[in-house]
Parts: sequence; C-alpha cells; structure tokens
Amino acid sequence: MSTSKNPTTSCSTRTGAAKALSASTIALHGPLDKRRPTGPLITPIVQSTTYTQRAVGECDGPTYSRVGNPTVDQLEAVLGALEDAPPSVCFGTGLAAETALFLTLLRAGDHAVIADAIYGGTVRLFRQVLSELGISATFVDSSDIAQIAAAVTPRTKLVFIETPANPTLKLTDIQGVARITKAAGVTLIVDNTFLTPALQRPLDLGADVTVYSTTKHIEGHSTSLGGAVTSRDEKLIERLRWIRKCTGNIQAPFNAFLTIQGLKTLPLRLKEQSRNAQRIAEWLASHPQIETVYYPGLKDFPQREIAERQHIGGLHGGVISFEIKGGTPAGIKLLNSAKLCRLVEHVGSVETLLTHPASMTHADVPREQRERVGLTDGLIRLSVGIEDPADIIADLEQAIAAAAQETANSTETIATGPIATGSKGGVACATR
Repeated sequence: MSTSKNPTTSCSTRTGAAKALSASTIALHGPLDKRRPTGPLITPIVQSTTYTQRAVGECDGPTYSRVGNPTVDQLEAVLGALEDAPPSVCFGTGLAAETALFLTLLRAGDHAVIADAIYGGTVRLFRQVLSELGISATFVDSSDIAQIAAAVTPRTKLVFIETPANPTLKLTDIQGVARITKAAGVTLIVDNTFLTPALQRPLDLGADVTVYSTTKHIEGHSTSLGGAVTSRDEKLIERLRWIRKCTGNIQAPFNAFLTIQGLKTLPLRLKEQSRNAQRIAEWLASHPQIETVYYPGLKDFPQREIAERQHIGGLHGGVISFEIKGGTPAGIKLLNSAKLCRLVEHVGSVETLLTHPASMTHADVPREQRERVGLTDGLIRLSVGIEDPADIIADLEQAIAAAAQETANSTETIATGPIATGSKGGVACATR
C-alpha cells in the first residue's frame, strides 16, 4: 500500500463516545467529542477560499479550502464515525473519490480485479482512462469468489466490488473475498453506495476501504453532488488527502452542508425506503406482466443467505430492478408512461425514481459485458422513495397496463434490435 512523507491535514482516530452511539444518533449529531459546547446548532457553511493566519508558520486550522474546510471537516467526521473509523475523505463526486483512491493505490504496471456487475462510470474509468496510464483490470463475476481468487496475480494491488451491484443487485460475499485479499496482501474496496453504513458495514466484514457517491442515499434529496472514502488505515487516508490536495477535487462547502443535513435522516429514510421496496418488490413478483424481479428481500432471491448475513436489521435497501414481459419496447413504454415515478438518471432520493440503465448509467459499458451480467436493454431500475407505497404501486400498475396494451395492439415491430446507440454504446442524452 502506498504511503507518503508529504504532510497533510491530521485526522483524529475514532473515539469511545462515537463508538458507543447508534447509527441513528451518529448521523444526527456526529461524534460527540467533536461537538462544541456552545455555538450554532446547525453546522455553518464556511464559504471562504482562504483563512487568516496568526503569523508565518502559525495557523489554528485550515489555510486554504482546496486542502481543508470546516464544513467539509464536519461531514467527514460524521461519515467516519458511522463506520468506527477516522474521518472520511470527501470529494466533489463519487467518481472523483474513486479516481483519487485509484491514484493512491495504483501505478503503471499494476493490476486490479473488478466486479463485472458494477456502476458504469467505474467500468468506463478503468477501460478508457486508467488503461491509458498502464493500469490493467480484469472484470470477473464477484458472486463467485473462486473467480476473484483465480484473477489475482502478483501485480494485483486491489479488488473492487459493489454489493448490492448496480443495477442487477447481485451480491458479493464480503467476508469470503476478504479472506482472499488478506492472504494475497491486496486491498479490498467495497462500493457501499446502495446500502450505506446504515444497512451494511463492509469494514466490519473485512474490507479495507469503502467508497460512496454521497449524492445518492446519503444526501438523499437530489440537491448536492459528493463522494467519500472511508478506511481504518490511517496511512491510506493520509495519502488520499495528499492526492486530493494535489488534484483539487475536494467537495464544495455548500454541498457538504446540504449533505450533512440529508445525512441526519439517513437511517430513518433507508428503513422506510426498504420497507416500501419490500412491499413493491413482492407486488411486482406477483404481477402477471412482470418477467423477472431482482430484490434481495424476496424469498426466492438466489443469494438470500448472503443478504441476511450482510445486511443490517433484515432491511435490503430501496433499489429494485425488474423486467416486464414484452422486452425492450414494453420496458420503454412503461418508463415513458409513469406519472408519479420520475424518469431520471439517479438513485437514492426521497422521491421514487425510474432509470433505464442500458441507455443511462451503463451506456458506456460494452454490450457484451452488460449482457453477461444480466443487464439487458429491457431492465428497469426502480429507486423507491418515501411516498405511500400504495401510490407508487398504482402508478406502476397504470404504466404496466399502458405497456401491455401497446404491445398487444402493435402490428409492427417497435424495436426488435438493440437500442439506437452512439459510437460508445450510449444514446444521445447519456452524459455520465
């Protein structure tokens, strides 16, 4: 693992006070030893680029907001405490967090093992950016840990998995993979964006690092971009802060402020979203027009045992994926017919959202990889919000009925081939 002699902002280790508190309390208050006895109840936005210093070489805190900012510091303290770790390192986006992490751990000639069912931006980052820097990657089915073990070579420096996977919700046995990576001296990174520390704690299961798009469930209100990396390895965290300083991709203070406010209700939101998702997944699974439903809470989910072992409180998050009978044309008609559920390229908001991964979040993933992991052109991702689940079901019912009616009435082929794509496999509006 890379370390650096370059000085960076020091980060305090976890404390007994934070360790004794529940996730709901930490999300609301942060670590109590960091809380000032007087002052504003709400973390203020420190919207300053620079800070006055007492004298040359003497300063009480940050000197420049590219390196550190009090509002960002508070968010980092809360996120770290949620995983019984030192303060996390926050970035402008989730992909910025991943990029800095990979620059911290990888050099030209190094190799990474990556789960093949994973967010499309991560695939693009390895295939189209890091590959040009001399870093190679092998994509494997991480649900089969034997494939991970077989892919590790003497040049392998990290294994990167996402569980539940985006958007297929395939699970990976974190403890099983951790046994392999520890034996090989390889860093295990888990993208925990879908469940967050409220429903899954990968560091407790043997992972070395967790990474998040805080834009999603952590912030939860679709108002701010952000990313975060958490680890109990303080040398890695120190090096990561150094990389962030050099590349300048720290999170903006206002976005950190908004994320702190959203984070306060994270455990409450995820409980409600999980309960709603369970009800909706069961309804979809019983619907005669639905071909397949993927949700870890369903009794017939193939990896139910892993879900029960890894997910906290018997809750499995707010994301469901499914396919409607009639294939891609029917799926697109459903997406275009929804009224309450919004069609967006996003997940984890308090509102219920629909996404078409093949043309949105995973448009840059090669078609053969998409098909191999079960990400068909007809797959729909449903991010369940906190509305009354009966209202969500009613909207899906009318959208499914519209799709079924169009399929039944059609006398010509709507779109028998692949979705119209650009040169990189995405439609014109795909920007991610």
